[in-house]
Amino acid sequence: MDTESSKSLNTSDCDYEIKNIDWISCKDFTVEAGEQHIRQYMDTWDIKHPGWLYSVQFLQEQEQEFKKQYHYRVQWSIPTQTDPIPRATASVYFIIEISTIKPNTLPVEVHFLIESTRSRHIPGRTRFREKWLMDVLESKTLLMDTIDF
Repeated sequence: MDTESSKSLNTSDCDYEIKNIDWISCKDFTVEAGEQHIRQYMDTWDIKHPGWLYSVQFLQEQEQEFKKQYHYRVQWSIPTQTDPIPRATASVYFIIEISTIKPNTLPVEVHFLIESTRSRHIPGRTRFREKWLMDVLESKTLLMDTIDF
């Protein structure tokens, strides 16, 4: 069930394979399994900088009319020897949805958002870009540099 799957995206300037995983079925879902699958999915991302570290935190469960949503936050940072606790982090918010009206043998539905953006990304349809994380870190660092504490 946890094998990697992918599809190709043809663009004018290159061919790029958008990677995905086989997400857990609704009936087998637990908060812990959700976290495990998020980690597995993020392992498919093309991250170039070797210093990135992240932590995953379950935030909340929300009951809606025909589904349940499970919200997670993944905080990314690049700690260094001179800055072991970075001043800025970049968060990626994952939402895992379980339908209460569709067959529970179907996989969960997943989407994610990058902090400070409104675009909703869907695994297997969106090519993750490390630049999104770097942009958040740079914005926060620039803002902090303008404030005197």
